[in-house]
Amino acid sequence: MPSWKDLRKFCEKDGWELYKDTDHYFYRKVMPDGSIKRTKVSKGSGEIRYHLWKQILKKQLGVTQEYFNKII
Repeated sequence: MPSWKDLRKFCEKDGWELYKDTDHYFYRKVMPDGSIKRTKVSKGSGEIRYHLWKQILKKQLGVTQEYFNKII
């Protein structure tokens, strides 16, 4: 499973904008159709739990595991 640091690295390399830095990092990405994707990244250093990771991939990032791995 990827770590929170991996998720942050993905956002930075894939063109996501850091729009808020509090107790978490908040990223957003404007898509070509005008829709906006958003994700929240913990400042912790641990691994993301399996079920949470699957939800982040599908509902927030909207990418496959293979695409994520290619970017990081």
